[in-house]
Amino acid sequence: MTSLDSSPFIVAMVQVATSLPMFLLAIPAGALSDIVDRRKFLVVGELFIMGSSIVFAVLVSRHLITPASLLLMTFIVSVGSAMTAPPWQAVVNVLVPKADLPPAIALNSAGVNVSRAVGPALGGLVVSAFGIAAPFWIDAFSNAGVIAGLLGWRPPAKERARLPPERFGGAVRAGLRHARYNPHLTATLMRAAAFFLFASAYWALLPLVARQQVESGPALYGVLLGAIGAGAVGGAFALPRLKARLGPDGLLAAGTIGTAVATVLFGLSRTPSITLIASLIAGMSWIASLSILNVSAQVALPDWVRGRGLAVFVTVLFGSMSVGSVVWGEVGTLAGVSPALLLAAAGGLLAIPLTWRWKLQTGAGVDFSPSLHWATPITTHAVEEDRGPVLVTVEYHIDPKNRAAFLRALGRYSQERRRDGAYQWGLYEDPAVDGRFIETFMTDSWLEHLRTHERVTKADRILEQIVFRFQVDGKPRTTHLLGVQPEER
Repeated sequence: MTSLDSSPFIVAMVQVATSLPMFLLAIPAGALSDIVDRRKFLVVGELFIMGSSIVFAVLVSRHLITPASLLLMTFIVSVGSAMTAPPWQAVVNVLVPKADLPPAIALNSAGVNVSRAVGPALGGLVVSAFGIAAPFWIDAFSNAGVIAGLLGWRPPAKERARLPPERFGGAVRAGLRHARYNPHLTATLMRAAAFFLFASAYWALLPLVARQQVESGPALYGVLLGAIGAGAVGGAFALPRLKARLGPDGLLAAGTIGTAVATVLFGLSRTPSITLIASLIAGMSWIASLSILNVSAQVALPDWVRGRGLAVFVTVLFGSMSVGSVVWGEVGTLAGVSPALLLAAAGGLLAIPLTWRWKLQTGAGVDFSPSLHWATPITTHAVEEDRGPVLVTVEYHIDPKNRAAFLRALGRYSQERRRDGAYQWGLYEDPAVDGRFIETFMTDSWLEHLRTHERVTKADRILEQIVFRFQVDGKPRTTHLLGVQPEER
């Protein structure tokens, strides 16, 4: 792109074209990855990436690439990456037990960054030796190995589902509701948005640092990307010790500070050596921050919504990268590349105290395994699965002296109701009978209500038991009411 149009805004739009599909498509892809076979989904996605990459290579070879078509093809190839990102994230949890998840994610990130260290450096050399089209052809057929690996992999068999698969629209809504009311995931998303918004600056503007500030070309740019990857690989080996010493929140703060230092060096650099040092620092800081945020998202989610929850994380990650790339590209156009990078570094440092109250990896000690302790509702006749909405009421009788404590406990428990698919949750107090409360909430259909029975976790059961202890006479009484349409004459 720097050869076609050297405007900082246009160059930064390459990063936007890479990140925007992740922002737009990750949540639908996450819903699909939770309701279809993930291995087959990944195979189809990787075939799409291969096909679109071949088209990209043909256009470059025939000199048909313009700034607009370059952005379009980058966007199309990234659509495939966006569709496969949530299932790739979700299968990590299938491959290793929960106790090994943090080092597994670090190892996975190290593998990605070995490629990042070697690939761009080779790409720059290939461009210099064989022309701009050569690495596009190499990239087009590199997915063959990935596809072969997926075809040969046999994931462990799942337990036979008692209920039919979720429909796409309902799966998306359920995933968004869960993310909205999952405090462990919300904290992770807030910290991720703050980090990636400012870290995106050097990713978007690094081509111009190489071409304009250091006055070099694709070979140096490839080396700089390779140095970022090499720094990430080296940082991955230090992660266990750093996390043990700093904790997850301290490690993200350290990664943010390192990213700010690297961004300042990029902004001030005029020589290859300083730019190379900045790239190494950026890589180490990137792997520390990305790994700790990824683990925090993984441990915040139960299995039934893992793909969708991680899709929300990916959406925030790449949404922040897209917004940041546009912002810093525009700032670079108006004020210059160096001021834009320095301003981004300052913003990243400021984000540390502003987001400190959202703690990471708070879901690590939570038992998200299904409790399956809710009995199937008793009905006098068969109920159609798609009939709804369903209104659920729970009647409590408590000692009025415990009113404040009961309301606090039920407030925490209401989050569980919403996480598992309920909406329009409410609580009502009887003014004629002291201590009588009616809890109400709705689900979309009878089938969706039955799904909530399977989504309740052992951690949720503990919250339920705390609420039920306030009941003074037996158990709270639960009723299920189906919506009906009155006849009009």
